[in-house]
Amino acid sequence: MAGHSQFKNIMHRKGRQDAVKSKMFSKLAREITVAAKMGVPEPDMNPRLRLAINAAKAQSMPKDNIQRAINKAAGADTENYDEVRYEGYGPGGVALIVEALTDNRNRSASNVRAAFTKAGGALGETGSVSFMWDRVGEIYYAADAASADKVMEAAIEAGADDVESDDEGHTIYCAFEAVGEVSKALEGALGEAESVKVIWKPKNTVPVDEERAQSLMKLVATLEDDDDVQNVYANFEVDDATLARLSAA
Repeated sequence: MAGHSQFKNIMHRKGRQDAVKSKMFSKLAREITVAAKMGVPEPDMNPRLRLAINAAKAQSMPKDNIQRAINKAAGADTENYDEVRYEGYGPGGVALIVEALTDNRNRSASNVRAAFTKAGGALGETGSVSFMWDRVGEIYYAADAASADKVMEAAIEAGADDVESDDEGHTIYCAFEAVGEVSKALEGALGEAESVKVIWKPKNTVPVDEERAQSLMKLVATLEDDDDVQNVYANFEVDDATLARLSAA
């Protein structure tokens, strides 16, 4: 099994400390509305909508907000959002993938390009870095959900591909097409997951020092602060000592 992603863990902690709830809920609602509009407004019959609702529940989004976002998909005045993926390189040759839902492609592209340029990076063409990643399902459980051995056993039974456990929790990976089936099987064995989503998982990571890690984290934060940006992925890692200093900052 692969080692845990230090970058993922530190951004997970930073996100919990710094995220603005209203902005987070707005992005979650947008994904719910788009998912409901692209399929049927029933989560049992719409896998993307089910994942979007699960993600919203994991962030304690009120049920009324979730239902309003679903209902909005049926409205005649609903905005039309395009799914856009941006790819590029940040400081130190670190690759980034940025996913957006936007009603103005020009605005989004300009904002994302400006963020990359300011950080000393460069935006590339679609496909310029995504070949270095795998599209997978990610299911996350808190550390107290079960022991690492029990999670491993449950993941194997559910048909998962990989498990990473540490003091923070358990991250289970599977083929993105099977995320619904695997998460349902895991729920029967371990209870409801803290989060279930489809992500970009880097095949390899780039080691960076503390200064570069700070620059990259600032770039990621700038991108995530943009209203159109839904998700940001980066393939860098830091050593344990640097990770501890950044976590304490």
